[in-house]
Amino acid sequence: MSGEHPHPLTEYVDNLVYEPTQVHEHGIDLTVSAIYDVAEPGRLDFGGDELEDANLDPLPTTKRHEDDEYEWWDLEAGQYVVQHNEFLTEPDDPLFLQPRNELLARGGSHPSVRVFSHLPLIPLTVANGGIRIKENARVSTLLETSQNGGVE
Repeated sequence: MSGEHPHPLTEYVDNLVYEPTQVHEHGIDLTVSAIYDVAEPGRLDFGGDELEDANLDPLPTTKRHEDDEYEWWDLEAGQYVVQHNEFLTEPDDPLFLQPRNELLARGGSHPSVRVFSHLPLIPLTVANGGIRIKENARVSTLLETSQNGGVE
């Protein structure tokens, strides 16, 4: 992709970590800013009067080498919640968020969802054996959706 023709999604995504790596012809890769463990359950009801957020504990990171600039999350098999560094700025149309193939190939996954006005916290599933994720790792890809509701 040439720098002369930026991807149209860049006008709807703020706080990119490093645009030349994140933006490509198919969409924009999104990076992880925090990973949480669900410490206490949230509540969900029919009418919304008893809706309550889950209590999330941020997971610590550790350095793999003393001189590392960025640290890593060492995740065991299980369920977590991911927050992205990037955020949306009112896109005209819904967008589609999916896990990157690199995450899937290493036993991690998150649901693919349509996003409208903001990027939600999103559940992350880690397979047996665990996974190590570096701060700012690209874990998701944001794509445009076509007019008929499908992904382009």
